[in-house]
Amino acid sequence: MRRAEQILLDEEKRLLWQLRTGGAQSRSALAHTLRLSNAAVSRLTQALLAQGLIEELPSEALAGRGRPTIPLRISPAGGYAIGLALYAGILEIAVVDYAGGVIALTSETIELTDPPGFARHIDRRIHQLALEHRLLGGHLYGVGFAAPGPALSRDGNRWHIVRNLPGWKDAPLRDIFQDALHQPVWIENDATAAALAEYYLGGLIRRCTTAVVILLGHGVGAGIIHEGRLMRGESGSAGEIGMFYPGDRPRPTTLDLIATLQAAGCDVRSLADFATAIPGYEAVIERWLDRAADQLLMTINSALAWLEPGAIRLMSPLPAAIMNGLAERLNRRAIIWGDHTAESETGRCAIEISQLGGAGSALGAALLPIHSSIMRS
Repeated sequence: MRRAEQILLDEEKRLLWQLRTGGAQSRSALAHTLRLSNAAVSRLTQALLAQGLIEELPSEALAGRGRPTIPLRISPAGGYAIGLALYAGILEIAVVDYAGGVIALTSETIELTDPPGFARHIDRRIHQLALEHRLLGGHLYGVGFAAPGPALSRDGNRWHIVRNLPGWKDAPLRDIFQDALHQPVWIENDATAAALAEYYLGGLIRRCTTAVVILLGHGVGAGIIHEGRLMRGESGSAGEIGMFYPGDRPRPTTLDLIATLQAAGCDVRSLADFATAIPGYEAVIERWLDRAADQLLMTINSALAWLEPGAIRLMSPLPAAIMNGLAERLNRRAIIWGDHTAESETGRCAIEISQLGGAGSALGAALLPIHSSIMRS
């Protein structure tokens, strides 16, 4: 595997972003949208075609014209990236291509170990996946890691990792991973990574400029995207809404639902046996959903007041039926939109459920290196 070393000009990044947000477009359409001359667009696209980052689609004949146009789009063959998410002994690995297509998505049990041991395991798994999917020799943009906890340093090297990963808290994770993998490494909070996945793979990139994704996993967190950029905050902990829900009290999280079911006598141990264990405990789940909706209402109203997002989505590894029940309750509750929304261009949006399920953080982590490569300074 070799590391991608493309250094893109700002105008090249701008053109790539237009293709990502607008889909396949002709050179003339790009020139019009980007307010560039046809000659300038021709030079830019020629360079990007040579680097394999865009590709031409079959020509299309426009109505009333005899000369066909040739649409351009982001090329899946432009490279790939790896994403990692680690939760209580479960490792999720995602591989995405340059266009954002999912090449592989795996979930496996892993023995909890320290960061250097984890990095050595990941190095072996990356090589195995590259062989399995014939990626050797391709451009590997890097590896992204979805950290289950907030950042402790501005440079994103040290993180407040959850307690069930001893030896991880405050460790220089990026340094450890880069030394072992010999690849550039990006680390973001798991909810922020999930928001990036929802933006690219959940259709939000072509729908709105601002989006909030609330991740209900082992904890609860939020990821925020505005105009294509991740909102990280001063030290990378923006969206740390878990502070509203202290760990010694009931919380709207996956672990809390499992604990609630266990307290009611249910034999559920984890999400792996969730579906087979919950029959007969539907009333317990209904009560939990009522309480979780009440707890999340304040967070959602705060997001609406501060950010005015075009979309708010809930993401969780919990079954879709449970998450749909949560969204229905929230949409029936006293969401505060403000008087101006009735007269605004966008108006109100319903609270939605992500279709990515529990894979969002790993997929978003994989998109981090690719997203970074086209973000303009």
